[in-house]
Amino acid sequence: MFTGLVSDVGTVSSVEDTDGLRRLTVESRYPVSALEMGASVMHSGACLTIVEFGPRQGGSWWVVEAVPETLKRTVLGEWQAGARTNLELSLKMGDELGGHLVSGHVDAVGEILSVVEDGDSWRIRVSLPTRLAGMAAEKGSIAIDGTSLTIAAVSPAGADAAWLEVAVIPHTLEVTTLGDLVAGRRVNLEVDLIARYVARMLETRG
Repeated sequence: MFTGLVSDVGTVSSVEDTDGLRRLTVESRYPVSALEMGASVMHSGACLTIVEFGPRQGGSWWVVEAVPETLKRTVLGEWQAGARTNLELSLKMGDELGGHLVSGHVDAVGEILSVVEDGDSWRIRVSLPTRLAGMAAEKGSIAIDGTSLTIAAVSPAGADAAWLEVAVIPHTLEVTTLGDLVAGRRVNLEVDLIARYVARMLETRG
């Protein structure tokens, strides 16, 4: 489990396809002492397992592997060497929950529709698959590329295309990859866990 509070922005240093897996080497400022073999690390919203790691000047490096299903359902399949990724280490018992509960299981990929300056903040509108529209509520939570954000607005009920908007402060733009977003870019989305389970309960009850 994660909080959606990004603690570092890493860089993908190499991408290698082998035996049906894609191996991604990531460089970070995390000290090597913070890493463990088999540990879970959130990469722009996707939870991946460390299979190799070691120290480097200024931090650490590690290798994670992504199966075809992950590549198909997230933006990780688009990553090349040099890609930047939001990072968060998994929660430990007693850690402060400063964002919202994030599982690291991406629900869908959305497309950035617009990025508009709004005073000292920025409003970002992102497309939302119709099947997730009912799980997004104004003032609710959403994880965009692993970053916990509060939903500022949603598309009207019955709209031809669903979307949501978030308002992002300058600090968040500076310490995450959200400052790189432009219209047309694709992002990983994870809806609020409670909304997901409520929707499923209603669905099974008919």
